[in-house]
Amino acid sequence: MSAGDSGDSDQPAEKPPTWKRVVQGAVSLVVVVGIFVGVMPQIADYGEVWATIRSLTWLESFSLALVALWNLATYWFVLVAALPGLRLREAAVVNQASTAVSNSLPGGGAIGVAVTLAMLTSWGFRIAAIARSALVTGIWNNFVKLGMPVLALALLALESDITPARIGAAASGLGVLAGAIVVFGLILKSDGLARSIGSGLGRLVSRAQRLIRKPAVEGWDERAARFRTDTIGLLQHRWLQLTLATIVSHLSLYIVLLVTLRHVGVGQQDLSWIQVLAAFSFVRLISALPITPGGVGVVELGYAAAMTIGMNDMTSARVVAAILVFRVITYALPIPLGAASYVVWRRNRTWRMDEPERELLAGDAYSVTTPA
Repeated sequence: MSAGDSGDSDQPAEKPPTWKRVVQGAVSLVVVVGIFVGVMPQIADYGEVWATIRSLTWLESFSLALVALWNLATYWFVLVAALPGLRLREAAVVNQASTAVSNSLPGGGAIGVAVTLAMLTSWGFRIAAIARSALVTGIWNNFVKLGMPVLALALLALESDITPARIGAAASGLGVLAGAIVVFGLILKSDGLARSIGSGLGRLVSRAQRLIRKPAVEGWDERAARFRTDTIGLLQHRWLQLTLATIVSHLSLYIVLLVTLRHVGVGQQDLSWIQVLAAFSFVRLISALPITPGGVGVVELGYAAAMTIGMNDMTSARVVAAILVFRVITYALPIPLGAASYVVWRRNRTWRMDEPERELLAGDAYSVTTPA
């Protein structure tokens, strides 16, 4: 089944009403202010934090910028793997533009989806292919997010640095990961199972919809069957490329955090690379909750709480300084790059194609091959 054989008539979700976005923005603002004004100063003195940041040399700042740019680029390869026909330069533009929106606006995730759809459809991609790409990348990202705490716990065991809280978090992640893999495997196993799971999920969603006085959903069995067929074709051709690109993307973000900590003076004896990986892994799970745009405040507090336990005031200030620098270069840096990417999309018409032209670039990436 080709990318355009199904699902093209589906419409994007409606934009939330204005009052919901206003409330969302107000709640986000209260949370951010509460964390940075009320909680973070209890962990580290801002004066010492600022002095630590100012002590960074130009070489350290430059190397951090290079590592951060590399981290941004790694996700482009994930998009290229999940959306056949997408070229790397196009992945860069669409990823940076959508990330900038998500990071800068309350409820920006939904607006970022709309930006992604506008860009990709203007380049000749069908909505069905875009939706499948989003689902597959989301599943693979969540597999890695859920698996990393388990890996971190195993490494912590080598340092004899395991706590009941960490065991509980890792066990929860392992349980959810195992459940997600089982469900995903069942969907891909057979058409009948895919339809049954789709129907079951549809009934659950319909019940939830009735509670908020919205109409029941329909056709989830057919959607699950279509998703299964096209996803099997995609994964047969690109599962290794997609898996490696996703792992590299997550590890690259971890490396940015680790390098930042080392640059501000937090050494291996203060916080080992395994402890940093554990904190990174568990906070990545927290960041999945859309409490504030880009997790602002929530992520910083999570890192600080996980990495400053038992430290003296000076080392805690250095850790918080590293967290703030890390967040600036990974959260704020994509915003101007995204604005520039949006301008590129608006002005550059040479990348525009119709759907048949784009499908020629995709080739047979969705074709399902059966053993002889």
